[in-house]
Amino acid sequence: MTMNLNGTEKRVDLRTDEMLLDVLRRLGLHSVRRGCDTSACGICTVLVEGKPVLSCSYPAARAEGKRVTTVEGVRAEAEEIGRFLAAEGVEQCGFCSPSLVLTLLSLVRENPQPTMDEVRHYMAGNLCRCSGYEGHLRAIGK
Repeated sequence: MTMNLNGTEKRVDLRTDEMLLDVLRRLGLHSVRRGCDTSACGICTVLVEGKPVLSCSYPAARAEGKRVTTVEGVRAEAEEIGRFLAAEGVEQCGFCSPSLVLTLLSLVRENPQPTMDEVRHYMAGNLCRCSGYEGHLRAIGK
């Protein structure tokens, strides 16, 4: 399979039933975290064609010819979002940060002026066990 991974064409040999999460981790992209493996927590979120997908349940073969982005591929933007989150005390354990940053980045690219209800709806699939989301919402509102 060939995909555009973080701006670079990448050819990868796949196993028949391999999920995108496993391929990305095999390629050394450890920002893509394994959480629940049931599509419930959002920790494994990456962007495919600019949209958030849960890589633990996304068959890797579906990424053929597509643009796949991990937080490594949007480093400058991720660091900026991370600064806003850290300023509001959100960065506690950091386990959910890569997926949360990608989800927020997708949201603001799609809708540069989201309402708080739109933000809550968009973030609904990303679990953070540390913070309770109030800091996230304060940071996004700035």
